Amino acid sequence: MNDPVNRGSVINKEFTWFIIARILFIAGLRMTPVLLGWRLYQITGSKLSLGILGLSEVIPAIALALPAGVKVDKSNKHKLLSLCMLFYLLMMGGLLVATSEWMQENFSRQIITWSIYGFVFGTGVIRAYSASAFNSFLAQLVPAESLVKAVSVNSMIWLAAAVAGPALAGVLLGYTNITIAFIIVCALIAVALIIFQNIKSKPVSWQGTSKTWDGVKEGLRFVMKQKALLGAMSLDMFAVLFGGATALLPVFANDILHVGAQELGWLVAATYIGNFVAIGWLMQKPLKKKQGKTLLYAVAGFGICILIFAISKNFWLSFAALFVSGLFDGISVIIRGTVVQLFVPDEMRGRVSSVNSMFINSSNELGQFESGVAATAMGTVPSVIFGGCMTLLVTVFTWFKAPGLRKFEY
Repeated sequence: MNDPVNRGSVINKEFTWFIIARILFIAGLRMTPVLLGWRLYQITGSKLSLGILGLSEVIPAIALALPAGVKVDKSNKHKLLSLCMLFYLLMMGGLLVATSEWMQENFSRQIITWSIYGFVFGTGVIRAYSASAFNSFLAQLVPAESLVKAVSVNSMIWLAAAVAGPALAGVLLGYTNITIAFIIVCALIAVALIIFQNIKSKPVSWQGTSKTWDGVKEGLRFVMKQKALLGAMSLDMFAVLFGGATALLPVFANDILHVGAQELGWLVAATYIGNFVAIGWLMQKPLKKKQGKTLLYAVAGFGICILIFAISKNFWLSFAALFVSGLFDGISVIIRGTVVQLFVPDEMRGRVSSVNSMFINSSNELGQFESGVAATAMGTVPSVIFGGCMTLLVTVFTWFKAPGLRKFEY
């Protein structure tokens, strides 16, 4: 499974290069929702446009996730990830042009809006492959006995980037302009791609000869048999689908809290800061038992925080609610990530990660679309209250209908 030179410790040279490249890459990507949300709401004044932005990415991400998982298992993951980073760089270059003053001066609002949706659709296609490939490649960089710790370190790094990205985007919007911000995005991704080349290619983990659809079915059957894994994925999907308020943060910042782009960046970062603190704590004091119950409690706490955020009219209370929601979400991130890595064999990682991506990662964008539609139909605050209540109902339903997850321990 692992290159012999990498045995012995979770921290080795190639893992270090992987972490450095990943933090730069993710920071660049996580800047874009703040930049695009702010620009779209400026251009359109429409809450629904923010929902469509998320839908533009999630449609290809979901449609291609399962065949992409088969491709990842059959591919040289280093080469595949390098191509994904390169294509991401091209999409960010397109968004740099689409959001520029030159576009506003020479093209209509409709053309600008749909060009943004088009490039975001392209990132969704790439993400179908990159999400599974990153998770699978990580397991090839460290020995098996260090894998759980590596997952925690990787999650911490992802969250650090997810905090830094939105915060940096807010600062750049406040003090410069969106074009300079997207130049920084492109630079971060380009540097990440260069650094990633310091890692050597690894052997292809699955030499199977089954056709793509047969490989997809193998991955689905594996997930369906692992009841704890399936339950954890489903719970998180519905919690994020209904409880995510991120898509509406530009509306809350502008219309309810009456703050600017810099404060918006910190609101976006608040959840990730909470994630970072929770995961850092759990790395020092891992959960020893009753992880299933802890997961359910954490999702319920997340829903309560969303309700507090919905009714808040004070920036600091809103920030605190999002921060605490991040603490609860960080707990669930560690539990879910550990379940996936412990229960999945090397040759299945791409396909299982693709299923996980459909359940969890893409639920963020579906939640973004749901938030935009609900806010348009119900109003901004009522829609977020509805989402928080639905998160609590899903948790109660799972508690009684999925006893296997409630009793799960590792």
